Amino acid sequence: MEAQLNDHHAAVESWFEAKWRDVPPPFYASVDLRNAGFKLAPIDTNLFPAGFNNLQPAFRPKCTEAIRREVAKICPTARRVIVVPENHTRNLFYFESLATLVQILAGAGLEVRIGSLLPDLTTPRNVEVPSGRTITLERLVRVGNKVRVEDFDPCLVLLNNDLSAGRPPILEGLEQPVVPPPALGWSNRRKSNHFAHYRRVAAEFAEMLHIDPWLIDPIFRNCGHIDFQKREGEDCLASFVDEVLTAVAKKYREYGIEQEPFVVIKADSGTYGMAIMSVKSPDEVRDLNRKQRTKMAHAKEGVTVTQVLVQEGVHTFETLGDPPASAEPVIYMIGPAVVGGFYRVHAERGHTENLNAPGMHFEPMAESRTAAGEASPLFYAYGVVARLALLAAARELKEVSS
Repeated sequence: MEAQLNDHHAAVESWFEAKWRDVPPPFYASVDLRNAGFKLAPIDTNLFPAGFNNLQPAFRPKCTEAIRREVAKICPTARRVIVVPENHTRNLFYFESLATLVQILAGAGLEVRIGSLLPDLTTPRNVEVPSGRTITLERLVRVGNKVRVEDFDPCLVLLNNDLSAGRPPILEGLEQPVVPPPALGWSNRRKSNHFAHYRRVAAEFAEMLHIDPWLIDPIFRNCGHIDFQKREGEDCLASFVDEVLTAVAKKYREYGIEQEPFVVIKADSGTYGMAIMSVKSPDEVRDLNRKQRTKMAHAKEGVTVTQVLVQEGVHTFETLGDPPASAEPVIYMIGPAVVGGFYRVHAERGHTENLNAPGMHFEPMAESRTAAGEASPLFYAYGVVARLALLAAARELKEVSS
């Protein structure tokens, strides 16, 4: 598929250009991919990315140029931007990403301040990150239909908080544009809706390229109400697991794939690798012990899990390091532009397990080039599939904006 995408480069890029005329992409996004060798598919799309510090410094010029273009579309005369971050107070890895994002925005010629939603923040708070940089958190305040920090009145509010805990009233009904809009936060957004959009995007793209859409699209189902603690909805979940495993096994037989199918069960909203598990049989769902049910019952910010996505598990055949450790690519985009990526690596997790877990680390990804100066076929393939997920997110954005 890498070769096919590369051979049809011009047609692929024309296809994307036509799609972006119909629906503009979100401001930024990151997409987690899994490459099984026989299949390359997205498994999650984050619209409030928090790993800019993991990108190669060589990607920085791409990031600043893309930021400059996207900000100009929203506020042609913009010079001032407020970034609204997550409410982490002890996660220095997140603050490292935030410091890098501020640096990228400043490199694009913007004045940047950080407007925090922390309820106990009354005076500016300096946070020193492991790289030696310092960022300053200031209290975000609302004056009329605008937000600001002290006397800093921005043209644009850049949201870097996924709103898992809900939509704060301070961001509702503002005169200033807020990107991405709060309606795309995890208090509203559902992964099942995203992958329903992605299924249609993948089918359209596969028709243009004359390939089986399954090669880029994970099969999924979504359950209605479930309560892991009370064991409600367990039979429904087990039946969907069986349904997805059966469908995947059929595709494996069609392509002569000898791997064992597996399914990933994850909360239908939320990030940070919480409330997620891999299973290979419906019986594993029925036999969850108390510890496993407790782990699946709550997502980020302590939000109770009431709906789950049952998603085809995509093996990762990629490894990094010595001894080899399982790895998956994460691709970053600003507007429609692929601006870089890195590998999420976990030495203690296998090729069927979730790598977004304690013990993971990140390895920079280089955009290797061919002799003709084009991106390598593998990096280009990553960028194509990531942009398909971005297009699905763009359709989500259109849905909440209409």
